[in-house]
Amino acid sequence: WLMSDNMHHQWLLLAACFWVIFMFMVASKFITLTFKDPDGYSAKQEPLILTAVTKVEEVHVPEEKHWPEEFQPTGKAFSGNLIRQPLVHMERLELLRNVCRDTALRNLSHTAVSKFVLDRIFVCDKHKILFCQTPKVGNTQWKKVLIVLNGAFSSIDEIPENIVHDHEKNGLPRLSSFSDSEIKKRLSLYFKFFIVRDPFERLISAFKDKFVHNPRFEPWYRHEIAPGIIRKYRKNRTETKGLQFEDFVRYLGDPNHRWLDVQFGDHIIHWVTYVELCAPCEITYSVIGHHETLEDDAPYILKAAGIDHLVSYPTIPPGITVYNKTKVERYFSGISKRDIRRLYARFEGDFKLFGYREPDFLLN
Repeated sequence: WLMSDNMHHQWLLLAACFWVIFMFMVASKFITLTFKDPDGYSAKQEPLILTAVTKVEEVHVPEEKHWPEEFQPTGKAFSGNLIRQPLVHMERLELLRNVCRDTALRNLSHTAVSKFVLDRIFVCDKHKILFCQTPKVGNTQWKKVLIVLNGAFSSIDEIPENIVHDHEKNGLPRLSSFSDSEIKKRLSLYFKFFIVRDPFERLISAFKDKFVHNPRFEPWYRHEIAPGIIRKYRKNRTETKGLQFEDFVRYLGDPNHRWLDVQFGDHIIHWVTYVELCAPCEITYSVIGHHETLEDDAPYILKAAGIDHLVSYPTIPPGITVYNKTKVERYFSGISKRDIRRLYARFEGDFKLFGYREPDFLLN
């Protein structure tokens, strides 16, 4: 009987131990669930969150009403706190202002807001948008966006390619078509943007488009402009082949190139500097997009302008916006350092204003 009683006590004790262990496990699970990070971040990731918050606090963003006009897009999407504006776009505008203030670069960064500049700026009055055209950086697609916004076509897919650049039919007025007071009002109040690209890669694109492929069949490039450049700048007069990139570089780098530009007329806009096209130090732009980051910049621009719910930027083919360093080096490989340096001297303002590095093959 005593042995049976002892066995009974042992079983009770064992059951009590199991119960205590079970309750401890339940309590531990409850504590874990209660204090677990709801976003699923591990302990190792937590410092990243704290660091990000610290960086934002260091910016010391003031109340929206205290921001300068150039930081205040007119679109509806940014009517709230401007802390939501990605820092990269603020940094681009800050760099632009700093370079514009550099007196040593004044001749390369400043230009008059002439009719030539106003002719480059397209207007969407309905949504208060100004777009400055900088050829060879995806401008055709931005024109399509504005054409739809202006109501000439209901969607981008409906726009015939031959209409996009026909300024008599595409419904895109130029800023130069308005009176002085109307121009001033639009420059002051509208959302303003343009797109840039590595200056040397843009020149390669212009050369290929106008003198090699010429997809829109613009015969004056091959039959008028190319012979003019060859006569003036080709070193080997016995060569009979068409315009070479070396000839093109020598022409663009010539400090006295303007006398030939006048003969070429408006066709030269495809290799004119961004400064001459859009006057970025004289006009306060809301956003400057980069061709190399267009996948991110295009949606941002649409949102900043308050039109992202009305139209989308056309699909960008994979890899088309990536800077091709190998291609640039290949095109410049057979050209003298003297000619490249003269070319860079002309486009130095574009490199500095928009944060593009001087090419490595110039530094070696």
